Amino acid sequence: MKEFEVKITEKLIKKIFIKARNKQEACKIAKTAYENCEIVLDAENFKSVEFETSEQSKNQGIR
Repeated sequence: MKEFEVKITEKLIKKIFIKARNKQEACKIAKTAYENCEIVLDAENFKSVEFETSEQSKNQGIR
């Protein structure tokens, strides 16, 4: 049998509203809140999933 590597990528999306002077400040506030776990994405924010498969070469193992 052959070995295949399957990469699974999930996309989560959450819209929030932030008061700020401009887009850059809003992004910085959101990023800081996310890094401090004040904004958490979970299963209810699920948007899509992708599967990408590639065949392993002879000198590669399972990661």
